[in-house]
Amino acid sequence: MPQWSTSTSDDPLALPQEGLDVGREQHARKSPEDGRRPEHYRLIGIGAGPANLSLASLLYEDPTVPNVFFDRKNSFTWHDDQLIAGATLQVSIFKDLVSLSDPTNRFSFLSYLHEHGRIYHFLNAQFTEIPRSEFRNYLEWATGKNPNIVFSETVERVEFDDVFRVVTDRRQVTADNIAVGVGTVRWVPEFAYRHLGKDQFHVSEYGQRAADLAGKRVAVVGGGQSGAEVVLDLLSKLEPERPAEVQWISRRRNYFPLDDSTFTNDFFMPDYSDYFFRLPEAARSEINSQHVLTSDGISESTLRAIYQELYRVQFIEQDARRCTLLPNRAVSSVDQLPDGSWELSLTHNDERDQTQRAVVDAVVWATGYQPAPKTFLEPLLGRIETENGEFRVDEDFAVAWDGPVDRNIFVQNAVRAQRGLPDVNLSLNAWRAQRIANRLRGDPGSEPAVSFIDWSVKGGRE
Repeated sequence: MPQWSTSTSDDPLALPQEGLDVGREQHARKSPEDGRRPEHYRLIGIGAGPANLSLASLLYEDPTVPNVFFDRKNSFTWHDDQLIAGATLQVSIFKDLVSLSDPTNRFSFLSYLHEHGRIYHFLNAQFTEIPRSEFRNYLEWATGKNPNIVFSETVERVEFDDVFRVVTDRRQVTADNIAVGVGTVRWVPEFAYRHLGKDQFHVSEYGQRAADLAGKRVAVVGGGQSGAEVVLDLLSKLEPERPAEVQWISRRRNYFPLDDSTFTNDFFMPDYSDYFFRLPEAARSEINSQHVLTSDGISESTLRAIYQELYRVQFIEQDARRCTLLPNRAVSSVDQLPDGSWELSLTHNDERDQTQRAVVDAVVWATGYQPAPKTFLEPLLGRIETENGEFRVDEDFAVAWDGPVDRNIFVQNAVRAQRGLPDVNLSLNAWRAQRIANRLRGDPGSEPAVSFIDWSVKGGRE
């Protein structure tokens, strides 16, 4: 699934106003004055999404690791325009910023509920899946409680001269180590980029553009959780907000569920991540391809809700044209017709000699994300080792480079090919951050008990 990495004022489920005011006051207090003397830190974080926010939370008030985290956004956001009503998180509440590494930490999801006086209400609600808006609000709360997180400050470049020199649009600071956690950016097919705008847009803009789809023929391209949530939302709309027609296009052979079964979830344990890391490159690539549905399938509750909507639309409302399901097809091109509509050319995965066309008024590209560019590291790129387009990392997510061994460039959420599907998932966020924190402290720390499964013939239970 696309994992949520990147405003607040229009969110009906946002924190109470007094909570937001506290966060704004803290961020205002910690904004540096122009001309302030350079500062030195043990760690500087670049980006304040869930990955670096986990690290910042684990390091909070640790006097041995003075730190600061910069984010260019004006305030915290986390895919706010994808927070469709009813959308839920696909992982457990325990897979928050800190609980799986430090359950007593003040930045846990339970601490958030307790501080806001809603812990009993949350328990009584008996959520089988957490409302995604609530988890997003929890993340924002964590940024507001941590004065080491600074918004509205862009890192422009990072240089190295015995220490890392981090140049922002407001100052220059130095650090022994840096942690890069800038998340992901939208991805659409190259042929679609020039058409992006009001009638064609990435799912990350759905919240601000959904109202414009009323009465239109809409294609939703993408068979993962994001595409499914858009389809469900469009089918559920009442007049006059509903689209005239929805076509759901996916390259997958069907609309497959997320594999969330017990033994499959052992793929999302620390010892499996370490086992995966030690495998040959070809084996890692094959595993990621074979098991993509462990991370990028559709929640069964969402699939069930879509099927029920289809039943209602076709058999109760007797509107068989409103939704067309087109799996097992790839969009090969998109062109604008003289009347302003869009023609999508579809190639069937099995019947490749047949071309199908879909004519619509709007396209929602639910086609996922790719790692965000890290142009601020350009002064160091010649010194960094890469592997298939990724920075090559060691067992603690430190980049292999020609600098001193005690000067580290940590990267988060950017080495899926080396660490597997969980690298872009929330499941191992706290554990990965703990690995980095332990490296900074010079403490190997402790690891959780290993899986019931022996992954390696070399002795997985050693």
